[in-house]
Amino acid sequence: MTTAGARTVRWPLGHLPNALTVVRLIAIPVFAALVLASDHGLSWAAAIIFAGAAITDQIDGYLARRWNVESEFGKIADPLADRLLIDIAVVLLWRGYQFEVNFLGKLATWFLYASLALVLVVHGTWPRWIFWTGFVLAVISLAQYFLKARKEFAQAQGT
Repeated sequence: MTTAGARTVRWPLGHLPNALTVVRLIAIPVFAALVLASDHGLSWAAAIIFAGAAITDQIDGYLARRWNVESEFGKIADPLADRLLIDIAVVLLWRGYQFEVNFLGKLATWFLYASLALVLVVHGTWPRWIFWTGFVLAVISLAQYFLKARKEFAQAQGT
């Protein structure tokens, strides 16, 4: 997918978008460590790392398209880095909620593990049924987490 006016840039500049994605992946544990060491989630250093990672997300995608250097690595790693960064931030900053593993969550995880392992070694579609069973269990488990968090949040607000 090329945009109008895009030009192909050669090595090493052509690797800059993927390098920015790798930097964002490396920034995730640094960000997490800074938040965990912070004073109740307040940290200028963590905020700067997070903002820098967010900015690189916009820059790397733009450059990859503009320079016509989109890659298979970038197509996978870029959205993965985005989701991980945001998910880690949400989990760490919402530390007042106790994430206790529930039975359905564990069961869903094992169904998903089994299905993905089977997809790697089995021809046919039946491992997908195991995957979708795990997926449905994960959605139900997520709903249970959400309802529990909403109840705890309401109690904390005094309503």
